[in-house]
Amino acid sequence: MDAPLVTIEVHISGGLPSFAIVGLPEGAVKESKDRVRSALMNSQFKFPNRRITVSLAPANLPKSGGRYDLPIALGVLIASGQLKPKLDMTKFEFFGELGLDGLLRSTEGLLPAIVKATNNQHALVIPKDNQHQGALVETASIYPCGHLLEVCGFLQGVSTVEKSQVDV
Repeated sequence: MDAPLVTIEVHISGGLPSFAIVGLPEGAVKESKDRVRSALMNSQFKFPNRRITVSLAPANLPKSGGRYDLPIALGVLIASGQLKPKLDMTKFEFFGELGLDGLLRSTEGLLPAIVKATNNQHALVIPKDNQHQGALVETASIYPCGHLLEVCGFLQGVSTVEKSQVDV
């Protein structure tokens, strides 16, 4: 059960407006651009009208699924200055597909990532519908969220998200 860590970097620069994802993204990851753009705009954020480059590292590892939507959206918000987290982002891992309205949708196959994050002493922010998977890892620090705005409020210290306390 392997879950290699994927680091997401976002760079926003001048030039013609574009949104590129590099680092071997497959189908659903490429479609992430449209989900992220819509989720940001429908969650009362501005989508930067600039050149946006998202890097998914390591570049040689294929990435699939919608699980990267949430961290990409957070990266765009931080890089554009719309989100200023008060929490130490290096202590968290983020997973979740975004609906066009900003709702966090269930993501398949998170258990290996939860185990790996827990072994690395990282907390996880995941969709509420995935919190049952977090309950399978006794020492996991899981913060289940239902919407992009809930995650942003939590990271800024404006609102609280209760750690998952699901009994198996």
